Amino acid sequence: MARPVAVLLRPGKTPSGKEVRGHLRRLVRRIRRHWPATHITIRGDGHYGRPQVMAWCEENGIDFVFGLPGNAVLDKAVEATADDIRTRRALDHKPGLRGFAETRYQAKSWNKHRRACARIEATTQGLDIRFVVTSLETGSAEHVYQTIYCARGQAENLIKLHEAQLASDRTSCRSPLANQMRLILHTAAYWLILTVRDAIPKAHALATAEFATLRLRLLKLGTRVIETASRVRLAFAAACPEARLIRHIAAGLMPAAP
Repeated sequence: MARPVAVLLRPGKTPSGKEVRGHLRRLVRRIRRHWPATHITIRGDGHYGRPQVMAWCEENGIDFVFGLPGNAVLDKAVEATADDIRTRRALDHKPGLRGFAETRYQAKSWNKHRRACARIEATTQGLDIRFVVTSLETGSAEHVYQTIYCARGQAENLIKLHEAQLASDRTSCRSPLANQMRLILHTAAYWLILTVRDAIPKAHALATAEFATLRLRLLKLGTRVIETASRVRLAFAAACPEARLIRHIAAGLMPAAP
């Protein structure tokens, strides 16, 4: 969990279906090389919901849940449910009311009808409807949207940590190849600090801390380094607030003896 498997520097424009399909094909090929019998479900935002991608997933036995931009046709298909939710919210004087619906939908560029699930939310500000398209035929619309699709929010949070707190958006070199190398180095730093966080006891307050907090509390410390023939000793100040935790992490990350 939380480990990036690929980092790619690409132009800042919406990817085409062919580009997305190529990336997913390489990723799935590597997964199935190690786990050939594992069933794969791909979850992604609207950039992944391209006809080439969905058709490829269906041809290769892969399920998907992708964001789907709304339009007048989709809105009309769930209008009855949306009107019911909007009316019940108004009658009960609630600040907000959420419901779910589903329909079969085929865009002009699609080769078949597919299942579309809608999250409908009525508030005092109006009506908000979000759609996803999926190959999953089991599970309610609420389960598909709220449990499966919305779980990608945690992945978005981890990407923000990678970008904002490890500065992976610093791609200021003139050469794209150099910038790709910088992105790989930032990702290596992400793996290292995530490994440190995973070694923290789950009951400790820092077990779920953001990377910037870990850097300040555990990495940006003054210490005396003593090198001997067989080991390197780190002498921390007697008043170091996290000395006990640092010793625990060091022991947990120590390689096992051969």
